[in-house]
Amino acid sequence: MSMLTPPGMGGQYRITGDAYPRMRPPRRHGRLVAVVVASTAVLGLVGWGTLQLIDVFTGGGDTSTASGAGTHCRTRSAAAPAARVKPLPKPGQITVNVYNATKRTGLAKSTADELKKRGFRIGTVGNASKQYDKKVKGTGMLLGSPAAQDTSLRVLGTQLAGAESRADGRKGADLDLIIGDAFKGLANRSTADRTLTTLTEPQPTAVPKKTC
Repeated sequence: MSMLTPPGMGGQYRITGDAYPRMRPPRRHGRLVAVVVASTAVLGLVGWGTLQLIDVFTGGGDTSTASGAGTHCRTRSAAAPAARVKPLPKPGQITVNVYNATKRTGLAKSTADELKKRGFRIGTVGNASKQYDKKVKGTGMLLGSPAAQDTSLRVLGTQLAGAESRADGRKGADLDLIIGDAFKGLANRSTADRTLTTLTEPQPTAVPKKTC
C-alpha cells in the first residue's frame, strides 16, 4: 500500500504515487475576461447613445469641433447691427420738373399734381424736349446730376416703378421726370411709401455667431 493511502482504505480507493492530487477547482480566468469586455462594450454604447440624445435636444447639428482643442463650438444666428445708410432727402427737399414725352396730352400736369400731394416740390411742367420727345418707350426716365444718383433720384424712383435713371451734366439739384409711352400712372402711394421706408430704414441681416 502506498504511503499516500489513508489507513483503512484500499482497493479501488487506493491512491498511488508520490504526491497528493490537486483538489482546487478549475480556473475561470477566460470567463472573467469575457465578462469585463462585454461590460465595457455596453457602457460605451450607453455613453454614445446619451451623447446622441444630447445633440438632438440641444441642436447638435450646428456644432463643429475646434481644431486641436477637442471642444465643441455651436453656431447660432445673431442679428447684425443695421448697416449705416447715407441719409436720403425728404420729398419736400426735392424739386421735380415733369415732362410729357408721349402723344397723350395732360399727363405732365396730372402727374405733377399727384407728386405735389405726396410732398415733392414741383418745378417746370410741360412737353419733353426734342432729345426725348416720343423716344421714351418705358414708363419714364429720371434725370439728375451724378451726385443725385444715390440720393434724391432714389427717392423719386420710389414713385414710378420701372423708370430708368440717368445722370446728365447738370449742376443743380433739381430732377427731371420724363413720362414715357408705357406710363399708366405713378406707383400706388402706400406701395411707394413702403419702398421709401425700406430705403431709409434697412432691416438688419442675420450673421452666424459661434459660441464655444
